[in-house]
Amino acid sequence: MSFSMLRFISILSVASIFNSSALLAQETNLEQQIQPLAAHSLVLDIAQAGNTLVAVGERGHAFIYDTQWQQVATPTVAQLTKVFFISEAKGWAVGHDATILHTENGGKTWQLQMQSEDIDKPFLDLLFFDENNGIAIGAYGLFYRTNDGGKSWISEYHQELLFEEDVAYLEELKAEDEALYLSERSTLLPHFNRVIPVTNGQLIMVGELGLVALSSDNGRNWNKQEFPYEGSLFNSSVVGDTVYVMGLRGHLFRANLPLSQWQEITLPVDSTINAGIAINKSTLRLVGNAGVVIDVSATDEATLVEQRQGENLVAIAKDTAGGLWVAGNKGLIKLEQK
Repeated sequence: MSFSMLRFISILSVASIFNSSALLAQETNLEQQIQPLAAHSLVLDIAQAGNTLVAVGERGHAFIYDTQWQQVATPTVAQLTKVFFISEAKGWAVGHDATILHTENGGKTWQLQMQSEDIDKPFLDLLFFDENNGIAIGAYGLFYRTNDGGKSWISEYHQELLFEEDVAYLEELKAEDEALYLSERSTLLPHFNRVIPVTNGQLIMVGELGLVALSSDNGRNWNKQEFPYEGSLFNSSVVGDTVYVMGLRGHLFRANLPLSQWQEITLPVDSTINAGIAINKSTLRLVGNAGVVIDVSATDEATLVEQRQGENLVAIAKDTAGGLWVAGNKGLIKLEQK
């Protein structure tokens, strides 16, 4: 399979293999955003906000959970891919067209902080270190930072994550053709799919082409790791002192701190794994395409818990009562306890 085709599959998989919202943004009126069946349409992420859950998805949809899911309005129809809360009240959501939204009341109302169809790249994840400092990452090395709670966002280019041959190519191109250099520079970095804190201020970021990178300074500098897989990695989870990364075709790897040696875990299916969560001190629950729900024990035993027909599951979260919710192409669903 060609490099360009792998990139195509990668970016579609991260966005759950559904259409971009760019055209939808042109065709949909914000006043028509609230829909009775929205919670059963494409939802891409769920996050805990104090005692409740907040979810986001296609057409700028956002939801709050109390005793049931309730849709709330947002100032965009761009597809939203990820939501993050630093406190019960303050949170952010990101998505297509380089969209960043902010809430100061637990997701009840949202304000637009950034959006640009000219950038034409989706944000795929974000992480805040405190109420002022955070980063947002996405396709083709998209990387922005804020130091004022999102009032302003500044672009960063992490050349240290380029392949060596691409660094040399860009150096030659810059001397010959500045315009072409800038164009090529914007597409050579891999997709940055997920960034999470590990321990002692260290971050791990995973992405396209087997990207696993570590940072000890809030993502200002990255150290790319040698990794035994060259396919796309879509997520990372921590269970105890074990870090897991997961991705295409059922690939799952784990490493103990300091993350120097990665070991692959064999799963009972080869479906793409999109997300995972610790359900106790030693068990990781995974969800993925083809509706798979898999438990992985501390001894690397992987068990297929269930397989939901016709569903692609892309996110999983736990409510305050310990219930597990999943999101995907069929919307928001509570898993039965097993």
